[in-house]
Amino acid sequence: MNAAVLHTVGTPPRFETFPEPTPGEGEVIVHVRAAPLKPVDKQIASGSHYASPKQLPAICGTDGVGSLDDGTRVFFGGPRRPYGAMAQRIVVNRNFCFPIPDGVDDETAAALPNPGVSAWLTIAYRAKLVPGETVLILGATGVTGRLAVQIAKILGAGEVVAAGRNQEALNELRGLGADHTIRLDAPKQNLVEAFRKEAGNKHFDVIIDYVWGQPTEALLSAMVRTEFAPAGPETRLVQVGESAGATISLPAAVLRSAAITILGTAGIPPINVLVEANQRVMTCAATGKLRIETERVPLSEVEDAWQRPVQGGQRLVIIP
Repeated sequence: MNAAVLHTVGTPPRFETFPEPTPGEGEVIVHVRAAPLKPVDKQIASGSHYASPKQLPAICGTDGVGSLDDGTRVFFGGPRRPYGAMAQRIVVNRNFCFPIPDGVDDETAAALPNPGVSAWLTIAYRAKLVPGETVLILGATGVTGRLAVQIAKILGAGEVVAAGRNQEALNELRGLGADHTIRLDAPKQNLVEAFRKEAGNKHFDVIIDYVWGQPTEALLSAMVRTEFAPAGPETRLVQVGESAGATISLPAAVLRSAAITILGTAGIPPINVLVEANQRVMTCAATGKLRIETERVPLSEVEDAWQRPVQGGQRLVIIP
């Protein structure tokens, strides 16, 4: 069968043939229809991820969409090594296959679960958004950030403020649920003032942070109070990514003067929570409430696709 085969960590996979998989007890063969090319797939292939393969060659890809032998269309995850999602067929535990609503096409069904479930869990499970609250999304122009804007509205946010570097992408987010936008590539003091203005109009109840680094420092600076005052409502900041920097400088005055709680995503939640989030995300996609931009790429072009610059807000989907 054809597959995206990794021979050396740190290099792109190659399109070539690979032995057919044979299912073991509790496993099934999935005939792959679409597999997303995600940042984590590149990290795993680079050797920088804890799940990077110890034995090579191996096929790249951690999840996707395919059909079982009886024709059932499923989303699958966790193929057994050395098999991966970017192939014509994979072998996977039957319990890691989930049905897909009829109203969701293959590309969307493949691309949506990883970032969509992540955003859903961050907002609903970690931030515990209450309907009517105001949400700030830092890094809203990326794939997961765009979904977070939409999901915040689906879950009842009163207002959503989207912050990112790409003005064109920020303009598009107004059609996806963003009530206000902030440019993150402004000089730091201008950014501080922009955060103060938006926070002054309405308190940020929830902040979902995909960037960290200098933008988060500017945000926290904007939240420091300059006088004694009664404590205001709590802000829950959930730290998810670090696209703008792995560290920040956190003045003690931020935590002393503002009612802010900083949370992490806290790893993988219980399986029942994951399954429910996946069902909610897929249902929203089937009804048109949740959208993700995709681009189809033939499996034969995987090596070139692997090295393409990432387009913010769009996910490449490999088609065997």
